[in-house]
Amino acid sequence: MANMTRREVLGGAAMVGGWMMLGSDPALAATQDAGAASGPYVLPPLPYDYADLEPHIDAQTMKLHHDIHHAGYVKKANAALATLETIRSEGGDQIARVREVSDALSFNLSGHLLHSVFWSNMARDGGGDPEPNSGIARMIKRDFGSVDAFRGHFAAAAQQVQGSGWGILAYEPNAKRLIVLQAEKHNNLGVWGAVPLLAVDVWEHAYYLKYQNKRSGYIKAFMNVINWSDVDTRLRLAQ
Repeated sequence: MANMTRREVLGGAAMVGGWMMLGSDPALAATQDAGAASGPYVLPPLPYDYADLEPHIDAQTMKLHHDIHHAGYVKKANAALATLETIRSEGGDQIARVREVSDALSFNLSGHLLHSVFWSNMARDGGGDPEPNSGIARMIKRDFGSVDAFRGHFAAAAQQVQGSGWGILAYEPNAKRLIVLQAEKHNNLGVWGAVPLLAVDVWEHAYYLKYQNKRSGYIKAFMNVINWSDVDTRLRLAQ
């Protein structure tokens, strides 16, 4: 099943600010394979094969989610940037479209950035608790009381997202603490400056093929594939 392979090493890092930014996301430095959308944003390859997260997340969902849904956000984010460039150059009546196109940029670019966190937040041998002496484990204990208390809070936030969106563990640099956020769609209910460290996608396309309308079952499954090493790295870079 050669067409199902996405084993490519992700490399590079770039620190960026803003609540929807990635901290330092090596995936953004990766080069998309054939069919890349034209523009500054590229679809990062998965750091594992489509089937590597089974039985928790199925291969068909991973393929559709990454190759169609995420790719669509990349294409539309680049298109919005190109349209804004055209609006600036042409001026006149085109200026009236700035709000419309800016909204499209916010939605699609936020979708791209959060998905880029999401893929590397998971691993075939993931799950369990973070290493007790890791920075993320110590900060979770400090800010949430225990890993179990965090896990319950995070799962509840993701479960209770109204409609489509995300559950997010983020580093808030002003208070230098961890917070759990809900994002509706991709870009609503954010906190400026907070850096996503761990993100679970709770749009139905992320789980419906396997879990139907049982979002709670999917969230429980996600806990079994969390790549705590990736989350810890993101925390160090955000700090």
